[in-house]
Parts: sequence; structure tokens; C-alpha cells
Amino acid sequence: MSVMAYMPYGAGGIIIRVETDIRRGIPGVDISGLAEGAVREARDRVRAAFRNSGFNFPLDRILINLAPAGLKKDGAALDLPIALSVMAAANIVPISGNLLVMGELELSGKIRPVRGVLAAIAAGLAEGITEFIVPAENAGEAAILASMGGHKDCRFTAVENLQGAVHTLFIREEKGALPASFVSISQNTKGDTLGQETEGDFADVRGQAIYKRALEIAAAGGHNVLAFGPPGAGKTMLARRLPSIMAPLTAEEAVEVTRLYSLAGPRNDNQFLDRLITSAPFRAPHHCASAEGILGGGRIPRPGEISLAHYGVLFLDEAPEFRINVLQALREPLEDRVISIVRAEGPVRLPAEFQILMTANACPCGRLGMQTNMCFCSSDEISRYWRKFGGALLDRVEIRVGIIPPKIDEISRRNPPDTEKSEVIARRVKAAVEIQRHRFKGTGIRRNALLPAGKTAILCPMSEKAENAFHAAVSKLGLSGRAYHGILRVARTIADLENKEVIETEHILEAVHHRRLGEDPWDIMSISSM
Repeated sequence: MSVMAYMPYGAGGIIIRVETDIRRGIPGVDISGLAEGAVREARDRVRAAFRNSGFNFPLDRILINLAPAGLKKDGAALDLPIALSVMAAANIVPISGNLLVMGELELSGKIRPVRGVLAAIAAGLAEGITEFIVPAENAGEAAILASMGGHKDCRFTAVENLQGAVHTLFIREEKGALPASFVSISQNTKGDTLGQETEGDFADVRGQAIYKRALEIAAAGGHNVLAFGPPGAGKTMLARRLPSIMAPLTAEEAVEVTRLYSLAGPRNDNQFLDRLITSAPFRAPHHCASAEGILGGGRIPRPGEISLAHYGVLFLDEAPEFRINVLQALREPLEDRVISIVRAEGPVRLPAEFQILMTANACPCGRLGMQTNMCFCSSDEISRYWRKFGGALLDRVEIRVGIIPPKIDEISRRNPPDTEKSEVIARRVKAAVEIQRHRFKGTGIRRNALLPAGKTAILCPMSEKAENAFHAAVSKLGLSGRAYHGILRVARTIADLENKEVIETEHILEAVHHRRLGEDPWDIMSISSM
């Protein structure tokens, strides 16, 4: 007899058929199908769970096969499918097709939660499976898809122990499907901010008008940002407020992001998902993170920080402190919007449509650009510090912002005239995002930052004066072809923020201004006297 199961793998997963054959012979359990450590140990957990739940484990030779057999299987989510498959082969419970089961077994028979439940239901629905048995603690996660429009046939039962799963199967056999009374009523699809680490409002930060404007443009168009300057200037404080002005995700984007977080497992507070993530993710990994942690991977490939920032922001605070191989590995995902991990079983593709926000000091000691403290770093030390980024990575950053500490009068004012609340900025950003969604509808493009170079001439119309100013700026600064199109994309976003179809001279000049700062680390000295 067979039971359908699921194993997270990469950005999706694999539907596994758990087959059991019982025959005469010396009692024992064999598991075939490239079972790894946790799966091989399942036979001991299943045997103990049988006994402690009041069931007799078959005293025969048992062969359990996990198909497809050519792919390594690992993780404890196959415990419950294996137990029910053995029960079905021993005629203890009735099981027919169109059912997918997930759950880890304790020796007592209690079912523990597992990661990837929402992804499992999505994969099952794609294969025509409409009935699911999941752990009770994953009920909220399972309900996300079950209660959404277009999935009305999806039914699931949330069970606490092996006895509950057996009881469910008998009732299912009698009624031909999972009864409505067994479907969890904990169906909460309100938006959540599980992917965010936001702190406060833009109005809390005094001064830094140029930096605030740069983050507004980045949030509206999905552009990459580098903010550099002395410690204490407000780089990190304002960066962590970026989520407060970002536009919400569409329904399709929210489902995809939530599926990725389902595959990632429980949050830091050890809680599993119970609602749809409707806010753009904001990930801020520590600088000691490995390349595998940022990019994803592992023996059984799983999403890394880049994929968890899908449709959102990856924030690298004090970016030069990250390992060079991590920083250089960001180039391809920023360009291709996907991460390809090659394994012996075949390549795994992880989604990576994200924007990067980096902060850095202007020099190793951090004093470069400060008027009151002198920098003692040599030019070679500053050059080595900035070489960690590499020209190829910096060339993909459309917005560079040099920052100096705010003046005393800016900090001490109770009601600064240039202070705007995040909700005011967020309304402009949302309006600009809606313009882009309408413009790119049906093309697969989400934001201006993803605008292909071949379409900039059509979708970035400029006035004659703007075109002359643009060509003069590009010639004077000697920018690359990527920088040329990057400036056009940023100018397109600035025009969208003003609800203008044609790009004007002021839009081009502002885009050039944001591009040039940071081309050379010594630019910080040119703005320190402003």
C-alpha cells in the first residue's frame, strides 16, 4: 500500500510515494530509496509510536520504498506517512488515493510540526491532490491556501497524534472524503510582516533629506542602494525604516513569499506560519553569515537569505565586514534574479528577485568625511576597504548616497520643516508602484529596476532637453553601459513618483546625482563641506 508524502527541496519540493510491502520472514524493517539518517531512524520511532498508541506493529519482514528512488530523502516529515503506509499494508487502516500526509512522530505517538506545509499543499494541489493530513501545530499554515479563492476543493485535517490520524482515515473511508468537521477553522489570512525587521518611522530621523529621498526612489522602483559615511550618521537607523514605506505585495507575490518562508521553517520565536505574508520581506543577516546561508544550499538544498528576501530587500549593514566571497556571489543573483545550485541529482533554481541595500563607512576607521575627527587611514587602506565590493558589484548599484552626521540644529529642532511621516511617503511609493504594475502588466516585469535595456528607449521617453542633459552627463562621467541604463531606470522611477509619463531634465539630473556619489570613496570629502 502507498501513501503520498512531501519533502522540501530547493524553492519547491518533491511529492514522494511511500510504498510498503509486508511478507513472511525474519521480523525487520528495510527502507529503500536513498533514505538518509533521519529517514532511516524513522523505523524505530514508528515502531515505538505504534506500541505507545495501542497498535500492534507487524511481526513480519517489512519493505518500505520511497519513490522516486534516485533522490536522497532526509528529514522527519516522512514519519507519519511511513506509519500510515505500514498500517495500510497490514490492513489496520483503509487508505485510498488523493491523500497527502505530513508529520514527525514522537515515541509517544504525538505528531510534531514540520516545515514546508504550505509548500506541500501547493505542490499537492498542482498534482491533483486535494486532501491532506498535517500536524495540529501546522493548522494555521495549512489553512492559508485552503481558505483562499481558487482552492475551494482543498481539505485538510490537523491531527495531534497517531490515534487521531487513524480515526480520521476511518471517517474519511465512511464519507468518501475528509469531513468538514475535521477541517481546521483557524483560517487566518490577514497580512503579516514575518519577513520584516522594521524599526520606527522616517519622521524619527532628523536631517538626511538626500538619504530619505534615495530610499523613497529605491522603494518605488526596486533599485539597489549603497549608503556610506561616518558612524553615527544614521545609515542603519534610516535603512531599517525602509519597510515602513514599501508597497504591499500582490496576492500572487504574497503566496510565493509565504511559500518560501514555509520552506524555511519556524521563525526565531519557534512559531510556524499562520497567515499570509503581504508585506515585502526585509532580511538583515549578520556579517558572519556564510555564502551558503546567504545564497542557499545544503545537502538538501533550501532557500537562503537572498531567496527569503524575494520581492523585498536584502540589507547588508556594514557590508565590507561580510566575506569577500559572499559579496562577490551577489553579482549573478542581482543580474539573473535566480540562483542556480548544481547538485549531482541535477540543478536547483532558487528565486532571487530582490533589491540590495548596503551601508558602509567611508574608510576602515570610519572618520573620513567627519569635520571634527581626522582620518588616519592611508589611501592604500581605503582602496583595499572599497575593493571588497568589487567594480562589478558596485556597477549594479544604481543609487549611491554619501552621508554626513546631521548638524546640531537639525537634531535639536522639535518640528523640523522637512520631516515627513512614513505613511505620507508610503502613499507616493504605492502610487508609483501601481503605475509600474499597469505599465508592465503581462510582461513579467515588476519594477523599473528590472526594465530590460532593450525596452528603455520605448518605456523611458525623454524631452529634448532631458536627452541632451543625459548624454552630456554620461560623456562627462564616462559611465558604463550598465550605468547608462541604470540612470534611465532611476529617472523613470522619479518621473513615476511625480506621475509624469515623459522624463524631464530634473529627473535625469537627480538620477545622475544619485549614481555618481560613491563612484569614488573620496566623494565623501566633497560633500562634507555642504
